[in-house]
Amino acid sequence: MSETAIFPLGFALTPSTNARAGAERDEILADPGFGKHFTDHMVTIDWSVEAGWHDARVTPYGPLLLDPASSVLHYGQEIFEGLKAYRHADSSIWTFRPEKNAQRLQRSAHRLALPELSVADFIESIRQMIAIDGDWVPTAPETSLYLRPFMIANESFLGVRAAHKVSFYVIASPAGAYFADGVAPVKIWLSTEYSRAGRGGTGAAKCGGNYAASLLPQMEAYENGCAQVLFLDGETGRHIDELGGMNVFFVHGTDTLVTPRLTGSILEGVTRDSIMQLARDRGMTVEERDVTLEEWREGVASGAITEVFACGTAAVVTPIGQLKARDFTIGEADAPAGAITLSLRQELTDIQYGRLPDRHGWLTRLD
Repeated sequence: MSETAIFPLGFALTPSTNARAGAERDEILADPGFGKHFTDHMVTIDWSVEAGWHDARVTPYGPLLLDPASSVLHYGQEIFEGLKAYRHADSSIWTFRPEKNAQRLQRSAHRLALPELSVADFIESIRQMIAIDGDWVPTAPETSLYLRPFMIANESFLGVRAAHKVSFYVIASPAGAYFADGVAPVKIWLSTEYSRAGRGGTGAAKCGGNYAASLLPQMEAYENGCAQVLFLDGETGRHIDELGGMNVFFVHGTDTLVTPRLTGSILEGVTRDSIMQLARDRGMTVEERDVTLEEWREGVASGAITEVFACGTAAVVTPIGQLKARDFTIGEADAPAGAITLSLRQELTDIQYGRLPDRHGWLTRLD
């Protein structure tokens, strides 16, 4: 379990005068949902061409003051991350592989022509949130505090160029158990009309535009009784890309795990990387390669593909029971979740919540 460096900038603290009382907070934490409630404070760090990163501060949570000409409103120059804080049995608070999120934020910043925040500064901004709002980390099983760092271009300028003023923020929202009634397979919808990203685009960056592009096909998925949408690659329309916000895995037999290779249009998920490591630890063969729709169909029909699942920060691991398209289906809607899928999910969450040893040094203590 790693510890992080001391944040070099230092933070100015302005405590909220309207922080929720313990009883009100406990009522929210009893049924937090996801992304519906927010803690009492937020972190802000400003950047400019002249001064670099400066004015790091913790302030009361509240609306942002943006000029109507702010670059982010016109050119979408923004990026974000998502990670969680977990309360362990001894009441200590930890997060999972935050350096990976920090590094991905840097890659996203590079692609969107935004300044790169250091890994140490990123992690310390999370630590500062927990220092002031740690009571918002819930204690119920499988609950957490979802942390949302994000960066926006807020220079007031309508020219098409990289902004000269930027702000980085962290907000936090308590999250309930994703599968409150137990982990169950979902149906997903195959989008054939829309692509999530194209070659040379922003698919590997975690930016809002990618998610905005997924919303219309996601609505189509809901209309067809599916929980998520699956995209094919934008170049050939044959290879499995990813879901709207999750990576995909295929279990072959009992000893092989296959996931689409990173092509520049697929987001490099932290959960994805962790699942692959846990599979290797078990002696499984892990393959990162192109996977076609035909291989999926034929593999399920022949029994070569025994399980399919998706993974991401929010749900961790979600079993996929059936892929639906306009003129065909793959798999059975009522198929039970696979044993390997459930086992990998359990092992990963046990590490995150401190129930299993952290043999890879993935956890960072925040309090």
